[in-house]
Amino acid sequence: MPDVGKKFNVAVSTLYRWLKEYGPSAEGHTAVEYDTLQRQNVRLNHLLQIVGLSQIIDNTPLRRRLEILAKLHEQFEQYSVHELCEALNVSRGTFYNHIFRRADRTAYFQAQQALMLQVQQIFEDSKQRYGAKRIRAVLAESGIHVGEKRIRAIMQELGLESIHQNAKQNFRKRQTYKKQNLLQREFTASHINQVWVSDITYFKVKDQSVFLCVIIDLFSRRVVGYRVSRKQSTHLVTSTFKAAFQERGIPSELTFHSDRGGQYVSETFRKLLVQCGVTQSFSNSGRPLDNAVSETFFATFKKEEAYRRDYFSVADFRKSVDEYVHFYNEVRPHQTLAYKTPVRFEELYGKEEKQDI
Repeated sequence: MPDVGKKFNVAVSTLYRWLKEYGPSAEGHTAVEYDTLQRQNVRLNHLLQIVGLSQIIDNTPLRRRLEILAKLHEQFEQYSVHELCEALNVSRGTFYNHIFRRADRTAYFQAQQALMLQVQQIFEDSKQRYGAKRIRAVLAESGIHVGEKRIRAIMQELGLESIHQNAKQNFRKRQTYKKQNLLQREFTASHINQVWVSDITYFKVKDQSVFLCVIIDLFSRRVVGYRVSRKQSTHLVTSTFKAAFQERGIPSELTFHSDRGGQYVSETFRKLLVQCGVTQSFSNSGRPLDNAVSETFFATFKKEEAYRRDYFSVADFRKSVDEYVHFYNEVRPHQTLAYKTPVRFEELYGKEEKQDI
């Protein structure tokens, strides 16, 4: 060291001071870097202690922690299962059981959806003649063995009813019922809650099928009801309608328009509309433009939201739908509304009504 000092004309004490502050440590870091790491380590330990003392993790329901773990496990490969489980205080066995059960539910759901399509196809091929027993026999010939009770439940879910002895009366009733296309592509309304249009669309989220049902007020183009479900069921439509009907103040003289999907033509939904005093209208078969407003909403949602994101769970998708519906109703200007939002358009209509009174 003295030789170095003489060579560069620097005091030896200065060289030792520089070495102490900026020289390499045993771990390969300079003294300053090592000191910084120590401070960071103390800070991180304090943060962990604060989280532990708050008991926020322990007070979070196990089901919610498992959902968070599954999402983090799928999204971030750099964290091991051991680290993730330790961080959220969940045993690895519990986490693995959750993953496997979720996979089993997904597999059952996909099988159930496939079976529902097959049951509906056989029913239509028989020109609505076959009941659960005959459909079960046809499936068995194809190597698909399921119980009659399960098929009957599927038929009830889809609103499929085979021909009875009073076939002529039922046929005339269905023909009269199916001919109701009250809109005829006239997508206008003179006031709020005069006409609602509805449809269901399908999405794939992490190999899971999810369905979105929406109901739109034709007057203001406002989404008055929506639901996300893993099942394309009659319950999806009925629950969406019931919530919207209550929230909109149980409107009278309402017309409800949709396509002829099994959920909308089901006996359960038809009876619900009759009980609520609602007139039902349908698009013609194979004519998506007969329900253009609903189709346009789904196209806009996909273009502006769904196709611009990667969803890591059904819960993530639901949150996205919530946020977009809020944006669509309260922020996004609509060309058909003279570039006003649906909520603002309804507010202005309300003011005009009060002035007329």
